[in-house]
Amino acid sequence: MTAASADLDVHIILRQGEDVLLALRSGASYGSGEWALPCGKVDPGESVVDAAVREAHEELGIILAPADLLVGQTVHARHGTTDHLGIFFEAHTWTGTPANREPGKCAALRWFPLDGMPTPLMDYSAAGLRGYLAVRGGLSVFGAGLEPRTVSPAATALPTP
Repeated sequence: MTAASADLDVHIILRQGEDVLLALRSGASYGSGEWALPCGKVDPGESVVDAAVREAHEELGIILAPADLLVGQTVHARHGTTDHLGIFFEAHTWTGTPANREPGKCAALRWFPLDGMPTPLMDYSAAGLRGYLAVRGGLSVFGAGLEPRTVSPAATALPTP
């Protein structure tokens, strides 16, 4: 039997009160022309936490402290025949002012209210944000051949002893 494999991604839910920062993707990147959370691939040998810190600096020019990251949602997504496992980190504090540091991949950055997401919103970001709003710290599943669902984390799903 062949083992399943998945691309490992990090997404950053940067919060400013009830607003979240989104990037308008551009160029040849997946989701070009759609709004999305700042995100990126985990490099070989890198932890998901280190990847989130690195991506925030590369894409936005901000510094995130690993201790300030919260797991907001995990998403198993399928695009065609490729599976992705995305960790959606929530952050409320950071150092610096978010700026577009990748103009070849991003046409704009903008804050949006969580209850007023723009269209078009990239499907992967939308799945993560829907799950995040429904069950913080949960697991969402979406994509071709997968039954969409959100699963609660054990800490909230188990009865209190």
